[in-house]
Amino acid sequence: MLQETLAYEVLSVVEEIPAGKVATYGQIARLIGRPRNARLVGRILRGAEQYGSYPCHRVVNHAGRLAPGWPEQAARSRRRVFLNQRGCVDLARDQWDC
Repeated sequence: MLQETLAYEVLSVVEEIPAGKVATYGQIARLIGRPRNARLVGRILRGAEQYGSYPCHRVVNHAGRLAPGWPEQAARSRRRVFLNQRGCVDLARDQWDC
């Protein structure tokens, strides 16, 4: 039950990320009051489909890198944010300021 409650906390934050912006796993962890649990955020997002439809493609790591093995994330992200030559998001430009 605790894991499910955490999942909904994480997903409610993800749902608030505006189109054209991204957030980091660590940023989401801080917003839910668990600043040391960025990996937990990643695990929850990996299984987010079981809770509904959320814009998980708007979440990147601390360096702006996209999730490995998820080509749809790059395709969705390219529509709204700038990806550099290495395929990373420019966090200075596109990170959600919350």
